[in-house]
Amino acid sequence: MNDGRKGRLDVITMGALVMACLACAQPKESTMVRQPAVAGQFYPGDAKTLTAMVDSMLAGAEVPVISGRLVGIQVPHAGYPFSGPTAAHAFKLLQGMDSVTVVMLGTSHRVMLDKAAVYARGSWHTPLGDVAIDEALAKAILAQDKFLADMPEAHAQEHSVEVEVPFLQRTLSSFKIVPIMLLQPTFEQCERVGKAIARAAKGKKVLLLASSDLYHGDSYSEANRIDGTTVGLMAKFDAKAFHAALDRDEAQACGGNAIAAMMVAARELGADNAVVLAQTNSNDVTGERSGYCVGYSAVAFVASGTGREESSELTELEQKSLLGIARSTLESHIRSGKNPDVKPLTPRLAENRGAFVTLHEHGELRGCIGYVEAVKPLYEAVSDMAVAASTEDPRFPPVEVKELDSIEIEITVLSPLRPLPSPDSVIVGKHGLVIRKGFRSGLLLPQVPVEQGWNREQFLTHTCLKAGLPPNSYKDKDAQLFTFTGQVFGEKELGRQQ
Repeated sequence: MNDGRKGRLDVITMGALVMACLACAQPKESTMVRQPAVAGQFYPGDAKTLTAMVDSMLAGAEVPVISGRLVGIQVPHAGYPFSGPTAAHAFKLLQGMDSVTVVMLGTSHRVMLDKAAVYARGSWHTPLGDVAIDEALAKAILAQDKFLADMPEAHAQEHSVEVEVPFLQRTLSSFKIVPIMLLQPTFEQCERVGKAIARAAKGKKVLLLASSDLYHGDSYSEANRIDGTTVGLMAKFDAKAFHAALDRDEAQACGGNAIAAMMVAARELGADNAVVLAQTNSNDVTGERSGYCVGYSAVAFVASGTGREESSELTELEQKSLLGIARSTLESHIRSGKNPDVKPLTPRLAENRGAFVTLHEHGELRGCIGYVEAVKPLYEAVSDMAVAASTEDPRFPPVEVKELDSIEIEITVLSPLRPLPSPDSVIVGKHGLVIRKGFRSGLLLPQVPVEQGWNREQFLTHTCLKAGLPPNSYKDKDAQLFTFTGQVFGEKELGRQQ
């Protein structure tokens, strides 16, 4: 398996799936006009066929209405027959844009790199014509940080950025590009790249693009599970957590570092929301559920103008305070049957909020109960639910004293419930779900489908089952669906608080 971040430069050579990720063209001389390396392989080599293919994919893509300013997109970079329809969901959002520079971040499959390689001068040629480099912006980016270097030769045979250019040529009426390529940087280096781009781009009309495929391997079910995690982390829009998951192999993306750097830049440029537009894989495209499988996704990063409800996000200090309340309550109640006197650290922790407390033991669920509605001050809700999760979850016996040292606590602080306009608008990894029908109701937290590797339909189905309803009840006219978001944090990440 090739995750593309650790320098493994193996090339896929499995028949038709040669287009699924890696280039195999012969080396070409790098000049001021970069010639295409994979035209005729990853996408058609003649203008007429290429135009027809891209336009058809764009016409077939359905995208939601994005509220706010589009700051960046994440798109796949495999052969067009495989990943093109997924990519089209993101590129369609660009239609109507004019006079913009696209800063394109990709990964190196062909060349070892210890810096971020910028293509800073000249133009790139495709069968649809030439696209100029924004030399002024490229120079400004290079000036921000010595980790970025002018290395046009590194781009000569790489496909990860090249395959995105024809889509740009069919959606943008006037644009330039700044291609940048990464291989295996640390998160700190990704952060340096993202912030350098943002500093140079502020005040200019710039669109960010990160090019990456997802899972590479031989298991369709594993592809769905791991890609659910990867896309869910992108939806959470936390670059550091995303990069850490890649390092732990919990997520996979051959251009994962490009995505992390783009997330940083997008945040710096005002983006506060990530919208998953599409997710699929090569087995879905071929209709086969066996053989080599490569995952694809399309995600939009948007500046909503509302600050993404940042004022409601808890600080790390507040998170640790709530974990301390949950831990002290759990320990005291299980040992003595008495609950400690707890106080809110800040006024925000005294606001009425919904919250769930989840207990894990040796990695397995040990209890989970919460308030869906904002019926109590948050600090009290967490204290109550620490007791309820340990003693009242009907799926488990009460927690015993001997288990306390092995219990890990996780807290999910909920946003208000919002009616779901359509099942198709559920974003796995971002939304929690509530279904109500008759006297039955069921809830699943945002992290559950990510942990289980479910897609949107499976998430909806399992929410129905949680309510004791038939699996397709979410389609019924009398079913009420609600979404919420959750800020999730736990002792696993922040440590045990006393």
